[in-house]
Amino acid sequence: MPKIYDRTYFDRWYRQENLGIGSRQALMRKARLAISTAEYYLGRPIHNVLDIGCGEGVWQPVLKAERPKISYLGLDSSEYVVERFGRTRNIRLATFGQLGELRFDEGFDLIVCSDVLHYVRTPELKRGLRGIAEQLQGVAFLELFTADDALAGDTDGFIARSPRWYLSTFREAGLISCGSHCYLGPHLTAAVATLEVPMLW
Repeated sequence: MPKIYDRTYFDRWYRQENLGIGSRQALMRKARLAISTAEYYLGRPIHNVLDIGCGEGVWQPVLKAERPKISYLGLDSSEYVVERFGRTRNIRLATFGQLGELRFDEGFDLIVCSDVLHYVRTPELKRGLRGIAEQLQGVAFLELFTADDALAGDTDGFIARSPRWYLSTFREAGLISCGSHCYLGPHLTAAVATLEVPMLW
């Protein structure tokens, strides 16, 4: 049966100390890393963030605490999430693959997709990545786990792909690794030094 991302799912994986995924402190470190990397390459403060597969939008208050004036948009396939947090955290209903067709009024300085891609089937993943690359003005924080990682947490539906597969697929879409789950889009790759993005050589 397909996974159901309802309140029971989020209660199990995000609100139980013995099973919970991550902590607020860890999330704050990730957010600061993503923000600082994007601002380093953009050369200015970030103005907006797109959070794909955002779940209950836990990145939203953390990002707002760091950059109160940013515009945040979350996308998730869970009807429960949109019903409960859609208005307060600006979350809309969409799947990862729909990014291949969805377009917004402006590009995004930071795109976040955390703990999602290793559950997405290949055709949908490739469609969505093209959309990310086209709408990315700064840096994408694409946190994921590969076949080489020791995965802790929800293994239901986990797709074990190699690191080489991900890097090659990202590069095909126009995304280049700059380290620590961060990727540059086509707008920035031509403006960086060679050793900042080793995949270029």
